[in-house]
Amino acid sequence: MDPMASAVRLAVQEAVRILSSSEDGGHIISTLRSLRRYLGETQTQAPPEEQEEFSRTHFSTVLRCLVGKLSPDWLGLMPDGQLEELWASFFLEGPADQAFLVLMESIEGAASPSFRLMKMAWLLARFLSAGRMAAVMEGQCGQQAGPASRLLQETLLTRVVSLPDRLGNRLQRETLAAFFPQNYFPLLGEEVLRVLHVVVDSLRGGLDCSISFLSQVLGKACVHGRQKEILGVLVPRLTVLTQGNCLWQRVCWRLVECVPDRAMEAVLKGLVEAAPGPDVLSRLLGNLVTKSKKAQFVMTQKLLFLQYSCPTPVLQSLLGYLAMDSQRRPLLMQVLKELLETWGSSSAIRHAPLEQQCYISKAALICLAQLGEAELRASRDELLASLMEGVKSRLDSSLPPVRRLGMIVAEVASARLHPEGPPLKFQYEEDELTREMLALAAPQPAADGPSEAGLPVAPVSGESPDQETVDGGCPQAGHEGSDSELDSDDELIPYDMSGDREQRSSKTPAYVRDCLEALTASEDWERWEAALRALEGLVLKSPAATCEVSLELAKVLLHLEEKTAVAGFEGLRQRALVAVTVADPARVAEYLAAQFYALNYSLRQRMDILDVLALAAQELSRPGRLGRAAQRGPLGPGSQPSGAVIPDWQVVVEERVRRKTRRFCKGSVGRATAAGPNEFSAVAGYFFFPLLQRFDRPVVTFDLLGDDQLVLGRLAHTLGALMYLAVNTAVAVPMGKALLEFVWALRFHGDTYVRRGLLSAVSSVLLSVPAERLLVDLPDELLEARSWLADVAEQDVDEDCRLLAVKALLLLEKLRDRLLPLSSP
Repeated sequence: MDPMASAVRLAVQEAVRILSSSEDGGHIISTLRSLRRYLGETQTQAPPEEQEEFSRTHFSTVLRCLVGKLSPDWLGLMPDGQLEELWASFFLEGPADQAFLVLMESIEGAASPSFRLMKMAWLLARFLSAGRMAAVMEGQCGQQAGPASRLLQETLLTRVVSLPDRLGNRLQRETLAAFFPQNYFPLLGEEVLRVLHVVVDSLRGGLDCSISFLSQVLGKACVHGRQKEILGVLVPRLTVLTQGNCLWQRVCWRLVECVPDRAMEAVLKGLVEAAPGPDVLSRLLGNLVTKSKKAQFVMTQKLLFLQYSCPTPVLQSLLGYLAMDSQRRPLLMQVLKELLETWGSSSAIRHAPLEQQCYISKAALICLAQLGEAELRASRDELLASLMEGVKSRLDSSLPPVRRLGMIVAEVASARLHPEGPPLKFQYEEDELTREMLALAAPQPAADGPSEAGLPVAPVSGESPDQETVDGGCPQAGHEGSDSELDSDDELIPYDMSGDREQRSSKTPAYVRDCLEALTASEDWERWEAALRALEGLVLKSPAATCEVSLELAKVLLHLEEKTAVAGFEGLRQRALVAVTVADPARVAEYLAAQFYALNYSLRQRMDILDVLALAAQELSRPGRLGRAAQRGPLGPGSQPSGAVIPDWQVVVEERVRRKTRRFCKGSVGRATAAGPNEFSAVAGYFFFPLLQRFDRPVVTFDLLGDDQLVLGRLAHTLGALMYLAVNTAVAVPMGKALLEFVWALRFHGDTYVRRGLLSAVSSVLLSVPAERLLVDLPDELLEARSWLADVAEQDVDEDCRLLAVKALLLLEKLRDRLLPLSSP
């Protein structure tokens, strides 16, 4: 072994032994001061190679020893806080990365609350206020990329960005203000800026530096949703530093280029929102969109077509950035083509929200203003084709805002694309949105075309066929001899169109199999929506045909996603799935219950399964269900719903007859409930028992006894509902026995919602199983349930749980009172 390394190791071992066992304050002070010579902080400094060996190998060991000795008695061994200040100096003056990791490790491992936890938290606050976080990040800018270095960087990255969350979880109400996210992330932005200054100075001195760690910190902070806090500090300072300074600009470009792809969207969106204009954005990003496919997708697709939350100034900044460099301008033309194509799509006009349509319209107008006449002339035919198709689709719309968007964009785009032709001019009501969009269309001074080719603000001089009705929709004074007054339609009464409905194309499927095909393979969204709306009625009308494809339908509906803006999508999907389950209850219920515990399902889908099973069981248990199902069947193309078209005169006549008729004996007003067997009794086992089989077996993405307690509570309520719907059936006894065992296994669960479900399940058993069978078949389970209910009724912290327990105890008492007369001689 190297003699130097051996000497350092022996010295550290002796110091650690003294610190661990000595109760002499003076001895401890002298030992700590001897160790400080390895930090280069005393007059008798250790040689540089010994300092490096100590920092690399032994510093963390010493820090952990100091953390382990921290207590009020140990710090009180020396007066006036001498020992505490010397103890803290090791964390504030040694290698920053190791000190930071030991601080975080000691805080996460300390008992809460405790003296040690609060002391370490205050020391970490001093660590941050002393600028040591900059030293942590600066140390990673010169690291060589190796496996050990990558592991250290990943550990540091996680701790640096998640510090507020970790400290908040440990300190709870005692969290210091320095650890609040609104305070910590601006400080982190200041520290990143300090490191960037060091990097720039090093580059000027001819030294190589890496800022990939800074990029990862920036990306992870933005992914955590802290763009405003960290970029609110960085962007204003970098705006000033990059002005006229090429070195700072290249450092900023590199900072964003090194952001991982998974964080690129969050960083770019934050920068676009924080930058005060396209020139600043250009200085910060450079030609990033031409170098990174991910950045290009975010800037030209995600922020324009898939999101529509950016305010108008941000949208101008984004598209202005694309227009500011010759290498980026082809992307701007590509964006305009895609915007006009989307703007004119009949499917998008019908299904996209109006806010998104306004957003795309504004983006198209900004692009038109940014591009020059020569660029527009080169793609005139393609752009005009998309524009004309969109104008036709929008003017055919029944919604006034959609038509108005078509008129505004058509006026502006036609003037920019075909300035030498006659201008388009429409009648529409001007409001704030209209004025804003017309202002966006003003050509930029940098465009290569004359300003006269901008949008026309007034019709050109000369006569046109509809010149009289151009301004404000009111006829102008005609020439002498005009007969415009004779043609006036002011006295005509407008027809009431308030009850009109949008006409739908005749794409409604007529058979269940057609619906299945449309939902799985159709790219026609109108046909897809029509199939979804018609499916429930077709299933109720043709249960035999449904049974042939019931499992395929259940699978498709369970995985069905909302591809277009369909009103009431979730209700349509759920009702269709319930109808399929009712049509073929045994197979579909068994399939759904098996999928409840399968992999690759979201919690929302699992809860949907429980809802569908409960609703289907409720429908099957209703008396007279088949008669009502026949009445609810789908209507033919020419038929009307029952009672929907009764004339007003008939209603008046029937009311008068009812009032004038004398009845000597008046029976029940309501219709008698139709009698019939409980269809749920034959299939209750398929609904119930598979849901109980694997509740205690976690899978990779689903753990009912772990974090997924919301689904566990929903499962308990669903099992109770199924139990209640199986009242007085042959399978009620084994169901009740299994359900009571399930309740007994989870009776001490900590979640209130779960306990409410368990208590409701007990009440369902008591209401569903005949009293005689309860005492004969379930005596032990009833005794266990009674003892648990009494405990809950007295000691549970939740008032609803106590109330449910009392109700269940009352049911038990009523059952006992009913059975006592039967058992007496």
